[in-house]
Amino acid sequence: MARSLSMSELVLVGRSSSHFTRTARIFAIELGVPHTFRPVLDIMSLDQSTFADNPALKIPILVDERGPLFGTENICRELVRRSKKEAKVVMRGDSSDRLVANMEELTLHVMSSGVVLITAKLSGDSRPPPPKALRSIENCLGYLDENVERLLAVLPTDRVLSFVEVALYCVVTHLPFRQIIEVDAWRRLGDFCRRFGEREGARSTEYRFDAK
Repeated sequence: MARSLSMSELVLVGRSSSHFTRTARIFAIELGVPHTFRPVLDIMSLDQSTFADNPALKIPILVDERGPLFGTENICRELVRRSKKEAKVVMRGDSSDRLVANMEELTLHVMSSGVVLITAKLSGDSRPPPPKALRSIENCLGYLDENVERLLAVLPTDRVLSFVEVALYCVVTHLPFRQIIEVDAWRRLGDFCRRFGEREGARSTEYRFDAK
């Protein structure tokens, strides 16, 4: 950022078309943390300053008076801390339940796999996605679909938010948006996304491509 920020000012740098960015934005909105969103218009840029000085050239980044904070999970944890609702939010690794851990892991795997496929397409690679990459995503979606209702039953009933729910919603809705794979076959995931999509954070962050 070119100017210094006040103690309370937060800037979230990312893209409206990014599932990682959307996860962080939903956290900020649902937890009531005031912030400004600054879109990255050229995701293929090699200029580190485009990405709020993130050397990995990745989004999202949260910028405050202490400088940039890299990575979706780190940003979500900072937003939880600022909201003072730690006791009501379930972050990755907070639950010792094996099912929750597996759902978190596979959700993040699908998110990362999607980024690899999108990046290859943006780089001009016209070849079809590797069969193993698509099969891996499909297998994960099958597991997630089969277990999403069990996941919701295991999570604390008094939670305000959980990282796995937000990330799962963001990635399942992202796959058809970016034309990676259609998700209609996984009906339980579809039902979950329709319910979660009624939340303010979801309604306020619908996927779109930021205009230059």
